Amino acid sequence: MKFPKMMRVQQTFDCREIDDISTEVNTGMATLELASNVKPGQTVAVACSSRGITKYSAIVAAVVASLKAQQLKPFIIPAMGSHGAATAEGQERVLAHLGITAASVGAPVRSSLDVVQIGEIDQGIPVFLDKLASEADHIVLINRIKKHTEFEHEFESGLLKMMAIGLGKQAGAAMYHQAMLTYGYADVILAIARRVMERANILLGVGIVENGYGRTARIGVSARNEIEKQEIALLKLAKSLSPALPFEEADVIVIDEMGKDISGTGFDTKVVGRIGLPLVTPDPESPNIKRIVVCDLTEASEGNAVGVGVADIITRRLFDKIDQTALDMNTITGVCPESGKIPLTLNSDQEALDIAIRCVGLIPTDKLKIMRIKNTSCLSEVDVSEGYAKELKERGDMEIIRDWYDMEFDGDGSLPPF
Repeated sequence: MKFPKMMRVQQTFDCREIDDISTEVNTGMATLELASNVKPGQTVAVACSSRGITKYSAIVAAVVASLKAQQLKPFIIPAMGSHGAATAEGQERVLAHLGITAASVGAPVRSSLDVVQIGEIDQGIPVFLDKLASEADHIVLINRIKKHTEFEHEFESGLLKMMAIGLGKQAGAAMYHQAMLTYGYADVILAIARRVMERANILLGVGIVENGYGRTARIGVSARNEIEKQEIALLKLAKSLSPALPFEEADVIVIDEMGKDISGTGFDTKVVGRIGLPLVTPDPESPNIKRIVVCDLTEASEGNAVGVGVADIITRRLFDKIDQTALDMNTITGVCPESGKIPLTLNSDQEALDIAIRCVGLIPTDKLKIMRIKNTSCLSEVDVSEGYAKELKERGDMEIIRDWYDMEFDGDGSLPPF
């Protein structure tokens, strides 16, 4: 198969960024006047998610330091449903992959899948809370605010979802996902989160917004009674800053890597225009991409390749990294069997791209529209094929990083690192 020539272009996004993480966190927490709500010596469970957040350890360390300044005793807990194969050790390893360790943040990490029931919502669904969090005097939530890969609402992925799916651990996540198929994602998450805020000892929330380059654009610190309101505002900002592919149409997109640290479904389904969950929501109208090729799985995923079923073709390299137990646990908990299906698996990047091209129709090589990205969080630089030449010339809003070149593969058919 003859491949088209490629060009690397750079998109321009809003580049607002926080330089001094510690000052930003300290300033935000100072406005809450914590001294009136806490007592020296009290314990604080600091809940951290499984997402690859830029400067994550620095943000958590700043929160820990601020709590210690109030003479509190913080400790870290993984706020994850079934990630890490739904084991305490696995979830602690997930945090370590993301840079969250006792040494890096200045607080011990305690991990458990045990939960306690703290009530139920109107539909009779029990509300669960991480047992370690329930035993602490206070709970602090830290998570990124962004679009969710499976539903749209005034809040999506962030602190409210963390209170339900994260603090509910595997038991809660499994129950809530089943309920979501009946009552809807937003209604279930909001009802659970509100009940947690009523019954649990939530002290404050730290919401993080990243810009189109994946850098920290905003850190919002809010007291318990302001978390919902602030998350709605932060999501509006996050959506305005979120990156997108440079073109709405593609015959093939090549994604170098997927992973739980990148997105809950391995890659952002809304970036590629394919959610793949017909019982939950229809796919977006755009972008329109005929074939999706995914080449690798991140180390931080711990073998959990949930979302792989959204792709059309994967490589043997990715397949060999899948931990079937971890994948099955997340897929079953999320009631999304489609996301755990294994696509056509080919021996190399070269072979995968070759077959993908054969599966889009009789299109001349120089007319093929192919995009290649590192992952769906890194969209500032994109490789595009010569099929976009006319559109590139007409738009003129992207910088050329590398002029037209022939696609290169190493001896075993792998693309060079992005």
